[in-house]
Amino acid sequence: MTTPDPERPLSKAAIKALKDAVGAGNLLTEAADRWPYGGDNSRLHAPPQAVAFATDADQIQALVDACRSHWIPLVTRGLGSGTTGATVPDQGGVVLSMERMNRILEVDPDNRMMVVEPGVTNQAVQDAAAQHGFFWPPDPTSAAYCTVGGNLAYNSAGPRAVKYGTPRENTLGLTAVTGAGRLLRTGVYTTKGVVGYDLTRLLIGSEGTLGVITQATLRLTPLAEGKRTLQAVYDSMDAAAQAVSRIMAQPVVPCALEFMDGRAIEMIRDYSQANLPEAAGALLMIEVDGPLAGLDDAAQRVADAARGKGNLSVALAKSENEVKALWATRKALSPALRRVAPKKINEDVVVPVSRIPELIRGLESLGRRHDITIVCFGHAGNGNIHVNLLIDPDDARQMKAAATCLDQVFTLVLELRGSISGEHGVGLAKRDFVGRELGAEVLGLMEGIKATFDPAGILNPGKGVPPAPQ
Repeated sequence: MTTPDPERPLSKAAIKALKDAVGAGNLLTEAADRWPYGGDNSRLHAPPQAVAFATDADQIQALVDACRSHWIPLVTRGLGSGTTGATVPDQGGVVLSMERMNRILEVDPDNRMMVVEPGVTNQAVQDAAAQHGFFWPPDPTSAAYCTVGGNLAYNSAGPRAVKYGTPRENTLGLTAVTGAGRLLRTGVYTTKGVVGYDLTRLLIGSEGTLGVITQATLRLTPLAEGKRTLQAVYDSMDAAAQAVSRIMAQPVVPCALEFMDGRAIEMIRDYSQANLPEAAGALLMIEVDGPLAGLDDAAQRVADAARGKGNLSVALAKSENEVKALWATRKALSPALRRVAPKKINEDVVVPVSRIPELIRGLESLGRRHDITIVCFGHAGNGNIHVNLLIDPDDARQMKAAATCLDQVFTLVLELRGSISGEHGVGLAKRDFVGRELGAEVLGLMEGIKATFDPAGILNPGKGVPPAPQ
């Protein structure tokens, strides 16, 4: 593929081909109309040369063929809630918005399945499943407005992944259009199946670089009869991390195990009415679900595991109001962070649960070394830690220090046998660090896979993996 020029308008022939593919009413070419589709929640932005909407797989195949014929990059987009710039059209081209492919095509409670289009929101899926007594386990905090297609593109999971797994474990099959314009049907409509390579799991997490997902078969899980909510407070992050290891080593697996470090607690205390001990250095929010019979005993076993050296308190909610009061502490964190550092750097690294104490100690050391406040919270049950560097982008000195600090954060994570991204994806923001985790041999294989799925290189070019050396 020749190097695209995002500043150059598309040719009349290219625009005609795009209109023929999706219909004139499904193509935006005016600058003001295109602008909103150039960014995501990463704050990176680049306006596309056109925005296309599709309502079925046939239109998407025709659109891919048109882009391939005219050497136009094609970037697929949900509703733009991603944080790594994966849907930013930095090389120009066409943004394909999936917002009009938002139907739930089938709900099959007898087989615990649901078939959906990629533009449906996560919350719409949960609501439809709940009517039959089920849920789809992935539950990102942006569930109200993120799409299933986006969840699949990033393999975004949320708190419930600690017990129920990620989209890869809860998606049985896909249909997708490759960069060659071919329609693939991957996976099965059963909970077992071993015929052929697992292309479903390959497409999930590929950030639109291998194919455009047009349909997904989701595996549903029965709603639990009940849930118990606990809050455990510790005098240090190390004590909390040791408690996480104890909790995850006993037979009752929590459906959520979230944590906040001491700096996060200080912010909450400053910007909310949360009642927390002055000596609090870390906090765990824990949920246990399951059958009502034995649920209280299960919650007690988790509470017992949460107690230990450095534990200041363990509170078990006894009513819905108490549940809301405990979670209010966690929900106060994001607004507090936005007030203190509205343009913070937010990374979502992941390490083995047993290495969380080393990660936190290492991050504290990096913060002191570079004079940057680092606030940590996240999904402790699977070691997925959100590392927030509170910086001012208008301060050149601080931005330079932040770049060095972030580089060392990723080095620390890899030394602890972790990964540089748990669920936010790679996109543009982490692309240049991928080789450090995967190595040259794996990158070479990935380039070959990309070429097989997308021989012209039109699908979301430049995302997910660093450019090959020239």
